[in-house]
Amino acid sequence: MKSEHFADFLDAAARGAGPHWAEVHPQNYMMAGGPMHRWLTAVREAVPVSFHSVGLSLGDPGGVDLEELDRLAKLVDRYQPALVSDHLSWSSIDGEAFPDLLPLPMTKASLDHFARQVDVVQERLGRQMLIENPSRMIAFSGDEYAEENFLAELVRRTGCGLIIDVNNVIVQQINLGIDPVAYLDSIDPAAVGEIHVAGHALEDHDGELLAIDDHGSPVSDECWSLLEHFLDRIGPRPVLVERDNAIPAFAELAAEAARADAICQRSLAHAA
Repeated sequence: MKSEHFADFLDAAARGAGPHWAEVHPQNYMMAGGPMHRWLTAVREAVPVSFHSVGLSLGDPGGVDLEELDRLAKLVDRYQPALVSDHLSWSSIDGEAFPDLLPLPMTKASLDHFARQVDVVQERLGRQMLIENPSRMIAFSGDEYAEENFLAELVRRTGCGLIIDVNNVIVQQINLGIDPVAYLDSIDPAAVGEIHVAGHALEDHDGELLAIDDHGSPVSDECWSLLEHFLDRIGPRPVLVERDNAIPAFAELAAEAARADAICQRSLAHAA
């Protein structure tokens, strides 16, 4: 949900013609009041809302920023979102924040640390959180887990759920050579609380393609196809179309959201 689309979204919601829910970055609302809260209040009154945090930095070696967590908890209490989530990543160290969601090594030590931070967050919020699979450009040489196994163990230890970003899986297919169908087929359906789809950019580096998860283009045909495959296996879930760059008119995004909804409806019929 982008601020430039608030008015169009609310108009569509009033006519029963828009997306059925909205996701926001809670860090954009960590102030006492003002126009952003008036808009979010109106959106929350119209449809369910999901909070997708980008600031907890769960993989930070020093642990979660407790002040940031407290701000998030107050927003959760205020708006009662249907879902709360963050990323399998880190984005700060020694109090210095970075504008990126940086990858973790897939090791026992990082799993132990990350699970402890998820426990801290879930205890403070008094609810389950979802963790999103990353879009990685690199893998660490000392990795001890495949990513899907790392996520499965995190779910088992903490009781958290997952956001599966299908585009992130495609990005790793290009960058790391993973099999996207095998990855999706390994995910426990019971763990999945939300799904993301998006577009990405490709850069050519001396004949080697590098995928950049920029959310700056329409959802690709491959992403739609993998979404349909995934939902046929696990059943319908809330599906979010992400667009953070080169943001188009609301009607274009609403059409993509309608396509996602149609795939969900087909998966429901398939399950029946």
